[in-house]
Amino acid sequence: MNGPLANDPLLRPYQLKHLTLKNRVMSTSHEPAYSEDGMPKARYRLYHAEKAKGGMALTMTAGSAIVSRDSPAAFGNLHVYRDEIVPWLSELADSCHEHDCKVMIQITHLGRRTGWNKADWLPVLAPSPVREPAHRAFPKTMEDWDIDRIVADYASAAQRCQAAGLDGIEFESYGHLMDGFWSPLTNRRDDEFNGSLDNRLRFTFRVIDAVRAAVGPDFIVGIRMVADEDVEKGLSRAEGIEIARRLASSGKFDFLNIIRGMIDTDAALTGVIPITGMPSAPHLDFAGEIREATKFPVFHAARISDVATARHAIASGKLDMVGMTRPHIADPHIVAKVMRGEEHLIRPCVGATYCLDRIYEGGEALCIHNAATGREDMMPHVISRTHGPVKKVAVIGAGPAGLEAARVAAERGHSVVVLEATGQAGGQVQLAVRNPRRKELIGIVDWRVSELKRLGVEIRYDVWAEQDDVTALGPDVVIIATGGMPQNPPLDAGDELVTSSWDILSGAVKPGEHVLFYDDNGGHQGMSAAEVIARSGAELELVSPERFFAPEMGGMNHVPYMKTFHEKGTRITINTRVKSVRRDGNELVATLGSDFVKGWHDERRVDQVVVEHGTVPLDEIYHALKPLSRNLGAVDYEALVHGANPFPERQPGGAFTLFRIGDAVAGRNIHAAIYDGLRFTMNL
Repeated sequence: MNGPLANDPLLRPYQLKHLTLKNRVMSTSHEPAYSEDGMPKARYRLYHAEKAKGGMALTMTAGSAIVSRDSPAAFGNLHVYRDEIVPWLSELADSCHEHDCKVMIQITHLGRRTGWNKADWLPVLAPSPVREPAHRAFPKTMEDWDIDRIVADYASAAQRCQAAGLDGIEFESYGHLMDGFWSPLTNRRDDEFNGSLDNRLRFTFRVIDAVRAAVGPDFIVGIRMVADEDVEKGLSRAEGIEIARRLASSGKFDFLNIIRGMIDTDAALTGVIPITGMPSAPHLDFAGEIREATKFPVFHAARISDVATARHAIASGKLDMVGMTRPHIADPHIVAKVMRGEEHLIRPCVGATYCLDRIYEGGEALCIHNAATGREDMMPHVISRTHGPVKKVAVIGAGPAGLEAARVAAERGHSVVVLEATGQAGGQVQLAVRNPRRKELIGIVDWRVSELKRLGVEIRYDVWAEQDDVTALGPDVVIIATGGMPQNPPLDAGDELVTSSWDILSGAVKPGEHVLFYDDNGGHQGMSAAEVIARSGAELELVSPERFFAPEMGGMNHVPYMKTFHEKGTRITINTRVKSVRRDGNELVATLGSDFVKGWHDERRVDQVVVEHGTVPLDEIYHALKPLSRNLGAVDYEALVHGANPFPERQPGGAFTLFRIGDAVAGRNIHAAIYDGLRFTMNL
């Protein structure tokens, strides 16, 4: 490697035992929930292979793979206790090795971090019967025979990983079974597995001894470990550092992967894995302290979201390998772009944590603004140029859907013009970032605007497009990405008296002193407006018809909203509807109703009622152009989902192909808008 890149700390190779890692960038273990029947089949393999293709040195699979049958999958975990996993892991390893990317896997027994009412309905177990709030099971206390069999299960699992040709494994020891023995919070035993640090580490050393006996001294084995639970009565910083010293000096481990904090509640989890609006790399210095104290290989990841921070982590000697896990979900080609001198083209991780919230809510990992991640079998990360004729493409609207469609069409080589009704791009993202805590989401817009500039796409602002404006462009394709407008929830009376969440977020209307916020949507739109109201100093009551508020939003994003509501004394009322609003002097009277008791009602007297009920499509231009189009606006969904031409020719003499995307179809979310923008245009 020559030139300035030769001096880039991120691109220097790293020798881990016999293994040469070509650079210092890795993706730490996480479970994207792409498994099928507990196996890492095609979707799982392609996800990791794409990151390998993108230049990283090490991808750590699984988060975590389970070693025992009585550790049922909580997030689509891989089943490394089954022999059938070996060929699937081998195929994954081969796919990554083709790009000189090493592959390891994290293995674990989940302990109390799972549930009993799934898989084989075996009891959850833990060192002591201490319930984990997040998964709510009451665990059985491990007996001697449980310890013996689980130690053996670890050894068998390690052998399977070695047989598959993986380059190494790591134990998971934060919030799972292994570290349950370490922490005074979760270890209440009265036997040789509690008391002194030697006793609390007894299970860990029994496991590593059994694993070493099974795989030999050369196979790489590390541990991703909590070194400070950062909570009263938990594992202390001093004890955590001492554990790190003992593991490092044992001669049985090859690296430490450092965690700080706990994961037993949503609030605690965001301390370990911070989301948007939270500090960057909050535990990097602590990981550096571990490296200094142990003089041992140290890996770490916790919101190291950009190349500059990652480079600092290596250059300053804090880390040997730097984890950029969520950033590679946003852009799996980070290292390749750095090597090409295209760091400015990296699609940014904006910290939205849509990826993890989907996993923890039972879905699969998806990036809020890279719809190809996890869909590598059908969706391209790199858009290829068309082999057909160059088309004139008109995109109406410069929100997330329109910007993505314009980007993809331009990458295909088409001539693209974007017409935007307002003076700036971004659509509803511009509303979202009016909440200061969520300002990083503007990266979704800024990256696309920058890409369109690079691709020579013109955005014409302050153009309220009508039929003649569009037809005057002589387009071959017209993409309607006009988004939606806010709508009120169904009210018996008082539509004219309520204020929309959009008015609050935009600043068009200031929050009142006594505010009732009725959220009949359940997503960020309402919660963000409610947070702004609460922080204004208003006395706020949040009313939701749901069993719990904001069901469209995951637990990690729930945390900062709830923090604000507790700090500001917000009253939260669930299972309740606002039926009507009337004026009484200077006050508004909101009548509340119930789905559960016919005729039940209550009233609230406030000076402002704010409502959130999603959007209704802004689709006048679509309906005006529809009769002029070749496909009459029709979309063949079967063809769309299989990557074929989705636009049937229903009017051969039509002037152009017409389709709409994003909220111009129906109110959804940013990811849906981006996905529409990609899949509708990638084959134009």
